[in-house]
Amino acid sequence: MGSGSTGLKSKPPGAMRRQFDQLIREIAKFGAVGGAGLLVNLLVFNLVRHATGLQVVRASVIATVVAIVFNYIGFRYFTYRDRDKSGSTREVSLFLLFSAAGLVIENGVLYIATYGFGWDTPLQSNIFKFLGIGLGTLFRFWSYRSWVFRTLPAGEAVAGAESILEAAERQRRQGQRVNR
Repeated sequence: MGSGSTGLKSKPPGAMRRQFDQLIREIAKFGAVGGAGLLVNLLVFNLVRHATGLQVVRASVIATVVAIVFNYIGFRYFTYRDRDKSGSTREVSLFLLFSAAGLVIENGVLYIATYGFGWDTPLQSNIFKFLGIGLGTLFRFWSYRSWVFRTLPAGEAVAGAESILEAAERQRRQGQRVNR
């Protein structure tokens, strides 16, 4: 092998930079939706816990479910709006499956802290709820981008973009005919 060769296919530096920039934008959008979902989750958790007197983990599960619905809407229509939408039943099923796994991670941390160690003050509950959300979020980011909101194959993305441009051109031409 030649000097400096790793044996891996190399990509042009511009392509790698575009992929990196795209990943950074995706992480930022995921973070924006996730941050809003975090606030929804913690707000509902504290509201349910203190207004109803439910046990801490039950209140947390309710809050997590509300946040999952909120997040799905944000991810589908903001973070991953450019991703494949052809298999919506598959998408929702996988989203719910991976969200349920995230729910178990998130609330498992709270359960262990509360019932395993007896840490049940409002401050302790919020700290472990927040920690559980963080661990669940790492899992969700990986699973959502890998399995739920898949990237369109390059050919389909180009064909989709071309059809949008063709439709816009047809509308422009029709508008010119009407104005004559």
